[in-house]
Amino acid sequence: MATKKINTANFTKKVENAIKTVKSKANKANNYALNATEEVVTETISIATQWQQVTDKALKGGVKLLDNQQNLIFDTLESYKKHFVKGSKRLRKVFA
Repeated sequence: MATKKINTANFTKKVENAIKTVKSKANKANNYALNATEEVVTETISIATQWQQVTDKALKGGVKLLDNQQNLIFDTLESYKKHFVKGSKRLRKVFA
């Protein structure tokens, strides 16, 4: 059986080319991942800022609404108190 001799210089060159190719592809993949991550983070910050503004408006509107409801309740209670005092005076006159 005849054996083939391996050309070590040619084999070394192929290995070096493969290593260079792997390094280049890994570098490209790393840059792509870095850019994609940066875009995701930037977009997330942008969306979070928008939601923060919406929440701020909602809270301010909610506080105004709460203030109006509180004033309405106090006005209603004052009106009920006046009715109750006036009604009790009328009842005293009827039964006294």
